[in-house]
Amino acid sequence: MKLNQRSLSWAFALVVLAIALFTAIGMILLHRPPDVLQGQVEATEIRISGKLPGRVDTFLVREGDWVHRGDTLVIINSPEIKAKFRQLDALEQVAIEQHKKAEAGTRAPLIAAALQGWKVTQSTRTLAQTTYRRIDALYRDSVVSAQRRDEAAALYQSATAVEGAAHEQYRLALLGAQQEDRASALSMVHAAQSTVDEVASLLLDTHLTAPADGQIATLFPRRGELVAPGTPLLSLVVMSDAHVVLNVREDALPLFPMGGSFTGDVPALALQGVKFVTYYISPLGSFATWKSTKQSGSYDMQTFEIQARPEKPMGLRPGMSVLVSPQRTQRHTKD
Repeated sequence: MKLNQRSLSWAFALVVLAIALFTAIGMILLHRPPDVLQGQVEATEIRISGKLPGRVDTFLVREGDWVHRGDTLVIINSPEIKAKFRQLDALEQVAIEQHKKAEAGTRAPLIAAALQGWKVTQSTRTLAQTTYRRIDALYRDSVVSAQRRDEAAALYQSATAVEGAAHEQYRLALLGAQQEDRASALSMVHAAQSTVDEVASLLLDTHLTAPADGQIATLFPRRGELVAPGTPLLSLVVMSDAHVVLNVREDALPLFPMGGSFTGDVPALALQGVKFVTYYISPLGSFATWKSTKQSGSYDMQTFEIQARPEKPMGLRPGMSVLVSPQRTQRHTKD
């Protein structure tokens, strides 16, 4: 009898122990691990392209090279644009010389010839006038006929008209080109210069330079390939603009205020507690795929993208992960 009671006691103790053990395991399994937000480091990527067609002549950089702003990266060979530039440059010189000619006026030998021609017509008119007066006097004395007098008068009028025309030619030679002609010649010079400047700006794109300091990520074409205007030739990553991008659920958004700071771990650099400063919060939220909607009577959760920069430079590279714990961020914020 005593043996049965002792066996029952041991059995009861084992059952209680098993229940306690299963309860502890259940509590451990049901314990919710702390949330961890995983962000990613991104940076500005610039795709460098040219404005003129041509053939890739030389790449002066390779993938992974560090460059500074203004460094020449690639040379494009475009014989057609160079020939067009020489043609337009020659037309510009023609326009400049025409403008000089219009501004200089009539050449001195032409002015002298016009003056001599006017003097000749003056002499002819004077002789015709003297002859007419003599004939007219003889006509009055009834020595010559009216026909002879009319012929002398016609010669005098003709000589006067010729002398007037020669005088106007001389005055025109002195004046040179009209104001409208000079203005037109100057406009042609400006038009030619503008066209030359346009082609010259295209020629500058035969040597593509780095718009900012950074690292070469990818070379798209190969040397000798033909490229069209606007075709990306290489990509440049601006490492100084490295920042972390996080998708934060709206119920955790108060932990990441604009201009506020939070801490995160960067496994790739073996760094913990790195301080970041928020500088951008997405103005529009999107549906949070990492939490079910209407769960336990809750409302639909939205996510907001935030961007933050490290407080101090530390060699972040695009693609690195940044782990942020909202609990630790909350403690940091309270501190």
